[in-house]
Amino acid sequence: MPRPARTALAVALLLATAAGCGDAGGLRGAGATPTAISPDRLWPQLTPASSPAFEIGEVDTEVVKGVKVPGDDIREVDPVAVVRAEIKASPGDYSDGAYDDTARRMADCGKKGTAGSKCPVLQPYYRDLTGDGHADLTLGFRQLPGNLTAVRVYTVEKHRLVKIMAWEDAVSGVELAGRSVIIRSPSEVAGYEYRLQWTWDQQQKSMLLTHDEMLRTGTRTRTATPSASATR
Repeated sequence: MPRPARTALAVALLLATAAGCGDAGGLRGAGATPTAISPDRLWPQLTPASSPAFEIGEVDTEVVKGVKVPGDDIREVDPVAVVRAEIKASPGDYSDGAYDDTARRMADCGKKGTAGSKCPVLQPYYRDLTGDGHADLTLGFRQLPGNLTAVRVYTVEKHRLVKIMAWEDAVSGVELAGRSVIIRSPSEVAGYEYRLQWTWDQQQKSMLLTHDEMLRTGTRTRTATPSASATR
């Protein structure tokens, strides 16, 4: 509910309460306003850190080698070719690594029927996430064996395909909102989920992780094998 509407509703309820109590028509005070308390700074003697302790890929950009962009139109790029290029660039992860089944199932991409359904590449989505007036590519593919989904975002720069965001996790939902990609993942805590949001940053020319939250989902409990999904 927009803020003006909530304010009007609150005033209406106060007026109705006053009238129901036989008041003379004036508003009744709700009591003393709590005193604002400023945040307390803890351990001021600590020396401020000058470098990050962990690398989470804050700025993750990479030119995709071997994939052309006909007419600078990202819709003309083959999503399967993009995933194959990533597999080729990371043989330690896919050929003989943790996701070797993904590499094997790439042979099923393009086939019809049951065989084609085994292709790990998910439906691509196109939306202008960088604000340049041209569509960008949001791509997902299953990392097998296991229960992880890789989420990637690509744009076109200087006639080249450039990866501007990469993340993999046990994914329960993916959303595009404005200039942001929102990924929801199951939590070990029943009734809660993780919500991570990447937003395009013009200065860094990349999607930055701008929100990392644990949110309550109500009565829903964690499932053993959450399914990957995407919404426009």
